[in-house]
Amino acid sequence: MTDSERSSRRREVTLAGHLGDRATAEAALGDTDEAIRELALGAMERLGALDDHQVSRMINDPSIRVRRRLAEILAAHSDVDPTSLLHDPDPTVIEVAAWAMGEREQVDDSTLDRLIALATEHTDPLVRESAAAALGAIGDSRGLPAILAACDDKPAVRRRAVLALAPFEGPEVEAAIDRALNDRDWQVRQSAEDLRRFDGLIVE
Repeated sequence: MTDSERSSRRREVTLAGHLGDRATAEAALGDTDEAIRELALGAMERLGALDDHQVSRMINDPSIRVRRRLAEILAAHSDVDPTSLLHDPDPTVIEVAAWAMGEREQVDDSTLDRLIALATEHTDPLVRESAAAALGAIGDSRGLPAILAACDDKPAVRRRAVLALAPFEGPEVEAAIDRALNDRDWQVRQSAEDLRRFDGLIVE
């Protein structure tokens, strides 16, 4: 396929999602071009035609960009097992998959355990940040120790971790917010101030 043909094919698949052309979008899920497969996923999702079986079948796609798009789609496909993407060798895929778990109404114990491990042990700070935020969105008390640990991580992680404390109560939570109010990073301080305002604890 020439570059011109590939470009034309990509436009065709993109438009399929806007024009209701399910046949074109679905056929492109098996294309040899990774960009076309990625676009096909988006087109099928836009059409409301992407089912859990198709997502599960592609979850080990060799392309990082396709797996990253699948990780994003997990948010709307709560019956699809996220284990593979939460253990992906590429941290950008894990980051998006962790975010998607925070968008689900609930997660199973193994997923929760994995998010806790990611928030505390992963070497990539973006993954730790995303996992801590997801734990806050989920609001399960078992994730609180990991969020509290993230409050002492790098600045970007601390910012998200402080906000992730919103669903929780207790002296350890209040102590973490108090520390964040005096953090050397102004954005961490801002997050703590926003949280205090949300709780009605700051009167202006």
